[in-house]
Amino acid sequence: MTDYYAALGLAANASLADIKKAFRQKASFYHPDKNDAPDAAQRFAAVQKAYEVLSDDEARQAYDDNRRRNLLDDPLQTAQEIWQTYTHNILAP
Repeated sequence: MTDYYAALGLAANASLADIKKAFRQKASFYHPDKNDAPDAAQRFAAVQKAYEVLSDDEARQAYDDNRRRNLLDDPLQTAQEIWQTYTHNILAP
């Protein structure tokens, strides 16, 4: 699984403004017209994909949920967060 936050050099709690700023910086740096590195096009594409996902609220939420399930840094905390989100969505008016 690709870590979109790492692709942009951000923490998981980054704001939309942080995401946009990081994208502009990374995209400018890795743009194939400006960067002669052999992997510049590949890195540029990864930065674009990361921005597409993280700048869209629904896509980011789905990515974060999947990331949490896959990474499980703290299984108990992750389970509690999933349960709280689930019960909040069920009980929300």
